[in-house]
Amino acid sequence: MDFCRQNAQDHSSDTGLQDGPENLAWILGEMGRRSPGRTFCGSRPSMTGWRRGRTQQLVFSLLWCAFLWPVLAPPTEAAEGLALAIVYDTSGSMREAVPTADGKKAAKYLIGNRALENIIQRIDHFSTNSPLLHPVQAGLFVFQGQGVREAVPFGPFHSARMLDWVKSYRGPDSGTPLGAAIEAASRPVLASKLDQKHILVITDGQNTIGPDPVVIVPRIQKAAESRGSSVFLHFVAFDIDAKVFSPLKKLGVTVVGAADEKQLNQQLEFILEQKILLEKEEPKKP
Repeated sequence: MDFCRQNAQDHSSDTGLQDGPENLAWILGEMGRRSPGRTFCGSRPSMTGWRRGRTQQLVFSLLWCAFLWPVLAPPTEAAEGLALAIVYDTSGSMREAVPTADGKKAAKYLIGNRALENIIQRIDHFSTNSPLLHPVQAGLFVFQGQGVREAVPFGPFHSARMLDWVKSYRGPDSGTPLGAAIEAASRPVLASKLDQKHILVITDGQNTIGPDPVVIVPRIQKAAESRGSSVFLHFVAFDIDAKVFSPLKKLGVTVVGAADEKQLNQQLEFILEQKILLEKEEPKKP
């Protein structure tokens, strides 16, 4: 027995292996090289010892497979579905008034709230009443002071949660960290297993705090490419000349303008139906 113990210690010191997962390769190699009917010191074991050795070999084999599986397993394929992050401008300038759909005037954030409710209801209809039902994940990101807040955490879409936020929203009072908001919105979208990835931005101003979107968008595109996917960004310039976002358009971002409530609803409908939800039927081939 002392000879066996010393032999095992000699193996450990000679190879430099310590207790832990690193020892598994040597242990399995030794088990494969030596027959189950012999111990490391060469003596014949009892039947109980033989069974114990076989059990240990099985346990070590399973552990070894567990360590290798994350490396050898094939990558998980993306599932069909929509991953959508909405960035909603809550900067102070959203208190300014623009024409409503009925020709009156109202603060942009009140008009934006109504448009946001329409978006939520449309996505809810898409997720529950479409001919082909696919999962939807969504989140709502807003400005808060000099930073960004995830107003509705990204996850399985629940229209009630987003509508509750709209109803409780007291009005804008912050800067415009547009680039930081897009970057924050991109993280859960990129991490999502769903294959259709989109970021929808409703804003009435240019970036005033933190990194510019022109710097952030290429990073998002590169991160998506490294994962073998794509993230599509869509900007609605509300009461601001869409030309200010021309550099983003050159990067492949959808950019549209809206001067009032009517145009805002039209542009959002265009983006949802033609870019995000894509429910229009393709023309039948002859």
